[in-house]
Amino acid sequence: MPPDKAGIIPRLYPSTGSPVNPSPALNTLRPSACPGLLRIVQALDGGICRIKLAGGSITAMQAHAVADAARAYAGGVIEATNRANLQVRGIGAEQDALIAALLAAGLGPNNAAGDDVRNLMLSPSAGIDPQMLLDTRPLAEQILATLENHPRFHELSAKFAVQLDGGEALAMLEHHHDLWLSAFEQDGDTLLAFGLAGCPGRDAPLAAVRLEQGHALVVAVLEAFLALATAQQTRMRHLVVDNLVSRLSLPLLPAEGFKRPASGALRHLGSYPQRQDNRYYVAVVAPLGRLDSKMLHGAAQLASEYGDGTLRFTPWQGVLLPNLTQPEAVTAGLAQLGFVCSAGQPLARVIACTGSSGCAKGLADTKTDALGLPPGHDVHLSGCSRSCAAAHTAPVTLLAVSPGHYDLYFRDAAQPGFGRLHARNLSIEAASAVLRARPRSNTDD
Repeated sequence: MPPDKAGIIPRLYPSTGSPVNPSPALNTLRPSACPGLLRIVQALDGGICRIKLAGGSITAMQAHAVADAARAYAGGVIEATNRANLQVRGIGAEQDALIAALLAAGLGPNNAAGDDVRNLMLSPSAGIDPQMLLDTRPLAEQILATLENHPRFHELSAKFAVQLDGGEALAMLEHHHDLWLSAFEQDGDTLLAFGLAGCPGRDAPLAAVRLEQGHALVVAVLEAFLALATAQQTRMRHLVVDNLVSRLSLPLLPAEGFKRPASGALRHLGSYPQRQDNRYYVAVVAPLGRLDSKMLHGAAQLASEYGDGTLRFTPWQGVLLPNLTQPEAVTAGLAQLGFVCSAGQPLARVIACTGSSGCAKGLADTKTDALGLPPGHDVHLSGCSRSCAAAHTAPVTLLAVSPGHYDLYFRDAAQPGFGRLHARNLSIEAASAVLRARPRSNTDD
């Protein structure tokens, strides 16, 4: 098939051999509250379309397509998610046109039924990190192809998620996943430790497998989960893990020597040398997880001008530009576009959900309230108890109870949920005063 006017070859679904018409695809989707590329979910500020990126990566041409679609068919608001994906918000009546534009850019699944289950998170520096033990991208490609094309796996929840970590210095190790795999060295060999319903930065692995067994392990775990789970048991945490592990027929090895502590360093901000000689990556954050079409267009242009024409979105709601030769120029360009580029900036450590400005469940305008917080603390503002913006417990959580008022929690390993309740029904000004009086090290454990 020849390229379209933008020079992009539309993706085909094997069942039809022709470009996807979004309307029939939507009719075949199972009910779910989670947005996808083919399923627009309504919110107070319009429809939401979630674009699941393979390994968080997107080409500059695809980034331009997202920016154009957001401006043409929505409110122009684009969100970087904590699973290294993108969301377009404020979609109006032309949702089919937006979906068609994204599919034409190659951002959809190769199988309509597989869109929900493309939930595989890699480290943003996969393949370029000097500390990595292996390049996880070939294995990730194999796993994603199986998730998209194996009909049995389409029964998984749209929230069911897998993480693959190659031992990189830049890795999100605190987000809980239904299945996680993490590379480590044992007696001179590189193995994959794995765990269920947890994360490699906080939980001990169940066992390990050899690298060549990585794909087979994922398949075996997912098949065992689907065989054991009832309709109400949609996540790995709902099962007795020992029952699942006993069904695995793979040769499992002890994970002795595994250690992957979560790093406190903000390596998702700044410029760092790559494994490749004379190449660097620059990582930045979108303020409160949001960017507009101009910011995405600008980042894509910088990736093309100074790098290899790719961008990688990160689970810190930011973006990484790899394979650069002039990182200083790229950092300056991203700062001019409005990205947070250093740890000292006010919003470098703050995350906030959509809040009452765009979500019917939000009890406060979290995005606006976050602008008044003092810098230097890792703070999560949540408009309700669902904690959509944070996939892990933050050192400080402000849980909205009414407009401009929050319950204040500090993370405590001995306490469930958000941690230890410090005070109830604080105004955002009073909460800010508590944080200003508190040493920063006390909130950054």
